Amino acid sequence: MIDIIDAILAIDPTARVSVNGSDQITWHDENPNNITASQIQAKKAELQTAYDNDHARKRKAEYPSVDELIVALWEGVVEERMAAVTKLEAKRQAVKLKYPK
Repeated sequence: MIDIIDAILAIDPTARVSVNGSDQITWHDENPNNITASQIQAKKAELQTAYDNDHARKRKAEYPSVDELIVALWEGVVEERMAAVTKLEAKRQAVKLKYPK
């Protein structure tokens, strides 16, 4: 979830600001760039859309773990049992189809 601070810092990375639980903004640098509430909301929406559409982030959450990969490779290369490798690759391809580029 993208918050107000993320949006403000995307607009001005040098901003000195804090936000309380009620989304009240306190500018510690007097808001020298005169960032408006509408600019903040627009940037927040833009960042949220980018986050929501990030296929790489979504894929990473569902890809097989490194441990699963190591076990499958071990079984395939050392033990000459390719079933684990084939199963792992099927899982990877299913995730790629679910979250295309």
